[in-house]
Formats: sequence, C-alpha cells, structure tokens
Amino acid sequence: MRPLPSLSRRTAAVAAALPILLVAACASDDGDQAASSSSSPASAEPTEVGAASPRLALTYDGGIQVLDATTLEVLADESLEGFNRLNPAGDDRHFLVSTQGGFQLLDGGAWGEPHGDHAHYYTVEPELTDVMFDAEKPGHVVAHAGRTVLFDDGTGEVTAFDSADLADPDREMLQFSTPEAHHGVAVELEDGRMLVSEGTEDERTGVRILDADGEEIAATDDCPAVHGETVAADEAIVIGCENGAVLYAGGELTKIASPDAYGRIGNQFGTEDSPIVLGDYERSAEDRSSTVALIDTTTAQLRLVDLPAPYWYRSFARGADGEGLVLTYDGALQVIDPVSGTVTRSIPVTAPWEESDDWQDPHPNVVVVDGIAYVTEPAAQMLHAVDVATGEIWKSTQLDVVPNELSGVSGDADEHADHDHDDEHDE
Repeated sequence: MRPLPSLSRRTAAVAAALPILLVAACASDDGDQAASSSSSPASAEPTEVGAASPRLALTYDGGIQVLDATTLEVLADESLEGFNRLNPAGDDRHFLVSTQGGFQLLDGGAWGEPHGDHAHYYTVEPELTDVMFDAEKPGHVVAHAGRTVLFDDGTGEVTAFDSADLADPDREMLQFSTPEAHHGVAVELEDGRMLVSEGTEDERTGVRILDADGEEIAATDDCPAVHGETVAADEAIVIGCENGAVLYAGGELTKIASPDAYGRIGNQFGTEDSPIVLGDYERSAEDRSSTVALIDTTTAQLRLVDLPAPYWYRSFARGADGEGLVLTYDGALQVIDPVSGTVTRSIPVTAPWEESDDWQDPHPNVVVVDGIAYVTEPAAQMLHAVDVATGEIWKSTQLDVVPNELSGVSGDADEHADHDHDDEHDE
C-alpha cells in the first residue's frame, strides 16, 4: 500500500498526523492562508430578472471578456496578463481562472436562488474578483456534487470545498498533498470518497481511491500518462491513460484497454445523465486523430468511431441530450449518437482550420450551455451559437479580440446550495 497523502506544511502542524484536514480558509496569525481573499466580492445591488441569464467567458492575449450567452453582447472586459485558463467553478455563476499565482475567481454576474417550487434570478456586472486560491502551478478544476476540487501541479496539493461557498472568506476546506507533485487531478464523490492521480514530475502512473477519512481503499498503477477526468451517470468516473482508460464504478477500479498498443485517451467528456463517455483517441504521439472513443461505463467497453476529419482536444462537448459534439478540421460540428456510435448530423460552422504545433495558440473551442453549442473561430475573430437540436446557427458575432479559451455557466439556481426561506414570502 502506498503512503497516505501528506498534509501541506502549513496545515500539518495543526492536524498532527491526520491524512486529510478540514480547515477554514481565513488567514492564520502569520498571514499564511490557503485561499487569499479580502471578503466576498463587492458588487452593485443586484437586479432581479425574469429568467436565468447564462454567461460565457473567453480569454484573449491580455485579458478576459464576459458575454451574455443569449445576445453575445460583451458585458465586461478584464485585463489579465499571461496565458490564462477558464473553468466553471461549480455554482453556475462563477468561473475559476488558472492564472499567475493561483485560481482567481471571476464572477459571471448572473445566478438563481431556489425558493420552494421556483427560483428568483439576479444579475450584477461581471467582475474579476480579488478572491484567489493560491497555487504554485494551478491545474485541474473539477466540480461535482456541489463540491469543487482544485489541484496544484506545482506542489501536489488538493483543495476541496463546497461550491456554494466559493466567495465566502470563511469557507471550510479539505486539504491534503499527494506524495509527489505532478500534473494531476482529483475528483470528490458525494459520500466523500476521493479519486486522486498518482505520479511524479517525470511520469504519471495511476490513481488511488481514498475514503472520507483519507484511507486508501483501491488503487491501480496500470494507467500510464494519466490525464483528464469526467463523471458519468451513477458517479462512474473515467480517467484517461496512454493505453486506454480506468473506470471507477460501483466501488471498483476497472482497466479498459485500448485496441492499439499506443491508444491514448487524454480528455474525456461525460454527462451525469448518460453512462457513455466521449473521449479523444490517439494512435501515436504525433497523431492528428480523426478517431474518437466511446466508453460505456455500465459494461466497461470501449468503441472507436471515425470522424470525417481530425479535431483537437478542446473542440469537444456534450449536448443537452447527451449527444457527442466534435468540431473537426473541416469546420463542421459533428453530432454523435453515443448509443449507436454514429454521426447523425454534420453542421457547417467555421471555415476549415488546423491545429498548430503550440497548444497555447488560439484554436476553436466548443462549449454547451442550455442546449446551445458556442463555437469560437479565432482566425475570423468570431463566436457562433449553434442550436444542436435543429442544426441552426442562430447567432454569430464579430469579436474585437482573438478568442482563446471559452467557458460557460448557466446562471441558474445551484441545486446543491442550501437556502433558508422560512421567513420569506411565497412569491
């Protein structure tokens, strides 16, 4: 059995030998803190609106823009130097920006509050807040079951907290460190179990499952070059490997082997309403692949599907009904039936494009919010909104920046948030 996760130095003195620690995020007397923030983000008075207001965020060289996902109007433009990455934060309102110094909280400015059998919806001006979760090298952000988990590739530190408490300076956080720093990932399940990657700076080899007390209950080393994660129906987790994938379902780890000696699945796209996961698939490290993988988490079977043209890893998404979506080099959005494994529709969206040798260069991104697929076209500085159900491009807009990464939030009520309405009206 491998050594249990070790606490980071700043928390070890508090928790003695415990493998996992529940701590408050507020600063200690010496100023050391896991997440630096002045307070909850200060904004103007919210405006109540009649429905959810979905938001998009896109990065460009020098900043981040927040857009109204319905009108594609730019609502805010925040300066931020460096190569910045975007992740939905888990509460349907905020984004976490992987930037210099850590994960910085971006307020999309739209949210809902459940109230009995309905919800109330509000908007404020979007803003890049002062809330920062410190990280030497901010990596993966995974939001699931009302919890948000951050992985610091520079230290191996894992930080988890309630997604609803993102902007709360007194949030409670679960923290521990992996045995060695690596480009890793962690996923927390509803009952507190945690899947954590295993690796070093030089190689990544497998995953471990920890129970709610931090004790190892399962592990595998048969996952070279661990990368990517997704959660499917019934909390089945799929992790990508250079020789296939690893499935954690029903309390067991199962290896799903690639049909090729080198068959890398590095990025997976699941939905909690479908047992089938969509993934990329490469037969060599230099492969510009036109093949994708479908993994059935109920049978642990992998099926390969050939597309009309190659793709790159950020041109994937899942539709509202579980469809697989892949924007290929020919500029078409391929709609895949995950059950039959067939391409059911090919929607022309952008001009033909190709992946460059530098993955940080702007490339087309695909993000789905409320059944609409948003597709960036960096070469033309365009953003397109595609109705997946009809195949119609119902809106396109010219941007004044070259878009790089794209992310979206629904602006809806967070189903995991706890709201007390005992003293409120019934409207």
